[in-house]
Amino acid sequence: MSLPALACSLTLSALSWQAIDDVVMGGVSASSARVTEHGTVLFSGRVSLENNGGFASIRSADRRLDLSGGNGVALKVRGDGKRYKLSLRTGGGFDGVQYQAPFETAAGQWQVVPLPFAAFEPRWRGRLVPDAPALDPAAVLSIGVVIADRQTGPFSLELDCLDPLTVSAP
Repeated sequence: MSLPALACSLTLSALSWQAIDDVVMGGVSASSARVTEHGTVLFSGRVSLENNGGFASIRSADRRLDLSGGNGVALKVRGDGKRYKLSLRTGGGFDGVQYQAPFETAAGQWQVVPLPFAAFEPRWRGRLVPDAPALDPAAVLSIGVVIADRQTGPFSLELDCLDPLTVSAP
């Protein structure tokens, strides 16, 4: 099966990444992000519920990322069959609102995941922020990926690129 063609306007290996795991609140989950020999970003690690933990994430360093070229984004990934969330941040600082949209992966297969901006919910520390302003795609400063939702054990997600996309309604 062939994948839809992407322009790959944002190659994710060009960004600087940091892991932010549940250790910030006493958990013991661990993850990392590294650039592979193929020029992709490998987000991998282990999620644990010990010590009230349960999430692992990576986030790019702040940099203006104008994603306003459509009504959503397309993300090219190779997953492990687990569920992840793509996070977009528009505010600077470490601990602010993130706009998150969930996506499923197929184990061992490259896929292009279309995510309409309407699917991104404002969240702070995992909690919905109902009075937050709508996501402004032109103001995105950072992107990230989160694995949570009681999905324990090892995980591995390879990230290639992201493009603004016009997503048709289902």
